[in-house]
Amino acid sequence: MAGIGGPVFDAERRKHMAAAFLEGGDHYHKVRPSYPEESLAWLVDSSALSIHDALDVGAGTGKYTQLLAQHDWTITAVDPSADMLTQLSTDLPAVSTVVGSAEQLELADVSMDLAVVAQAWHWCDPLAASTEIARVLRPGGTLGLIWNQLDVSIPWVHRLARIMHAGDVHKPDFRPAIGPEFALVEPLDTVWSQAMTPAEIMELAKSRSYYLKASDNVREKVMGNLNWYLLEHLGYAVGQEVQLPYLTQTWLATKR
Repeated sequence: MAGIGGPVFDAERRKHMAAAFLEGGDHYHKVRPSYPEESLAWLVDSSALSIHDALDVGAGTGKYTQLLAQHDWTITAVDPSADMLTQLSTDLPAVSTVVGSAEQLELADVSMDLAVVAQAWHWCDPLAASTEIARVLRPGGTLGLIWNQLDVSIPWVHRLARIMHAGDVHKPDFRPAIGPEFALVEPLDTVWSQAMTPAEIMELAKSRSYYLKASDNVREKVMGNLNWYLLEHLGYAVGQEVQLPYLTQTWLATKR
């Protein structure tokens, strides 16, 4: 685990950990949270262009794509995992899907008004991805970088994040690395919560790259710690709904 503050991976480590998400789209889609509507509304309101063509890079099973699909736009979703995109297509059949990566988009030059990368920028080579996304964006186009994070300003959630090895929680001075093709502005922070049972929180932990790449012994230890923390230490009942607090950070960058 990189610790609270976000993962810092070299290229090989990043590739190894990201491979955890090539399969398991159904489970990921069931347990991962959605995104607040304010995130996309802020990107749209701040955009210099009228949006007609939108791109979701690292779209996964379509958690953020669902927000895009509420608009009358032409939407393209790109992800390295065909399994994840199959789940996306089941829910959003009107969205075009392409197996690919942020660093190599099989899309035409200057063909998009908006590109979003939700919960995936830390898996990208930021300079190569910036260059490639800038290539497909029209002049003045908007890039949105979005992260859902457990709200670790709350003490019990901070401890939960450590037990889950939720390494994508950013430090207060975090700024995403981005290429010179873009001008970055300060982010929008959105506080919200999701109702989950202790069992669902434990399933959420199983969707994390740390757990997916861990040995059986480590997985058993993580589940044992979570079971103790949620049911014994915090005293939640097995089927009790718990409001799990999140902080969604949305960064906006404009193509120069």
